[in-house]
Amino acid sequence: MREAENTTNAEQPQKWAVLGGGMLGMTIAHRLTQQGHNVTLIESRSNLGGLADAWQVGDVTWDRHYHVTLLSDLYVRELWKELGVEDEMEWVETRTGFYTDGQLYSMSNTLEFLKFPPLNLIDKFRLGGTIFWASKVKNWKKLEQIPVADWLTKLSGKRTFQKMWLPLLRAKLGECWRDTSAAFIWATIARMYAARRSGLKKEMFGYVRGGYDRVLTAFEDRLVTRGVDVQCNTAVKGIHATPEGPVVVETEQGTDVYDKVVSTLPSPVLANALPDLNAEQRALHEGIRYHGIICASVLLKKGISPYYVTNITDDGVPFTAVIEMTALVDPKQLDGNHLIYLPKYVAPDDEAFNKTDAEIEEEFLGALDRMYPQFSRDDVKAFRISRVRHVFALPTLGYSERVPPFETNVANVFAVNSSHIVNGTLNVNETVKLANDFVTEFGDKQSAALVSRAQTASSNHHAADVSLVR
Repeated sequence: MREAENTTNAEQPQKWAVLGGGMLGMTIAHRLTQQGHNVTLIESRSNLGGLADAWQVGDVTWDRHYHVTLLSDLYVRELWKELGVEDEMEWVETRTGFYTDGQLYSMSNTLEFLKFPPLNLIDKFRLGGTIFWASKVKNWKKLEQIPVADWLTKLSGKRTFQKMWLPLLRAKLGECWRDTSAAFIWATIARMYAARRSGLKKEMFGYVRGGYDRVLTAFEDRLVTRGVDVQCNTAVKGIHATPEGPVVVETEQGTDVYDKVVSTLPSPVLANALPDLNAEQRALHEGIRYHGIICASVLLKKGISPYYVTNITDDGVPFTAVIEMTALVDPKQLDGNHLIYLPKYVAPDDEAFNKTDAEIEEEFLGALDRMYPQFSRDDVKAFRISRVRHVFALPTLGYSERVPPFETNVANVFAVNSSHIVNGTLNVNETVKLANDFVTEFGDKQSAALVSRAQTASSNHHAADVSLVR
């Protein structure tokens, strides 16, 4: 959607506060300014970006968490156009690996899938059929009522579920997989299919040269140029209604009054900050079950595999997958170094959050020692850990029926966060779409610049890639 720089509106601009400076909050602020509103963007951390921010690992600055752009990510690619960075994208064909039974296997094409030793021919046929069938499902709400284990076992068989699906579900969801609906796998497979070029059967993933550090610099510059008041290091303490209608936002720096407020904070955080929530909406927000992440960035002198994603099905490995970022990103972007991510998805109250950096580093590097004979700790140049307790809402049974509405019961206060992604997986493209949808519905000034393009996902009947990590 192209930016409407010269759009004129008959209505009086409103004063909005956007709480949370991640990609969701930044995009909402951007769209509101396009409609002519006055916007203040409030972020508790010292920088914008949220889960998509960048940080320094050793002497290299790159993304704090792993991100990739797909060819089918039309919403985010359109935003990159507006920010002037789409021409800086690189598109690369990637490969996928599996670590199972103590061995590393390539699973990057149909032939490799057919040779995959842990499954017999019938298992492979049923696995491929499951992925094909899921790609054709349109009624995702029906899948919300079916436990993911029941659905996958029925389609793939008990052996394939135990050998392939269950380890992947546990790696991503922990023991919460027991309460997860089949819609989770449907959304994952739908995104995987959209990642491939029609007819080429290749994974083509993209990144902006300079990573999200480059993107966020361009984004913040655009916001400031358009008059957004960006306030970092500003934690929200409370959101309070007034009899006259405006909303008071209380921060550690003081208070200010706004015509409207939209919070992108996680639902439990919003529930604490908004005392006037009624019992029904408070129960909805507090009832959202979140999953968190502990993610290590490891800077190496050399790479350890040719695979962008290595899925792990073996027990005893302390992370979800190995993301070899420099199987996608040119090492020249990192001064000739190599970067891998080791994510571990956990519940917000998991004891892993209490482990020291040294304990996690020893545990994670020990696993790399066992998995990769060519790995040497002498090659490790830097090791840094990110901990985030509220990353994504768990897609439990009947989830979409319990999602809080955008409009809270408090006049002129709105809530938009990752819990509102009900028929997709958490990624930057879905985040941008969510922001577009909210501003189109509630920004008041309906501009042609906010009409979303239809998202045409390329599809391919390729059965090998069953990665849950993107």
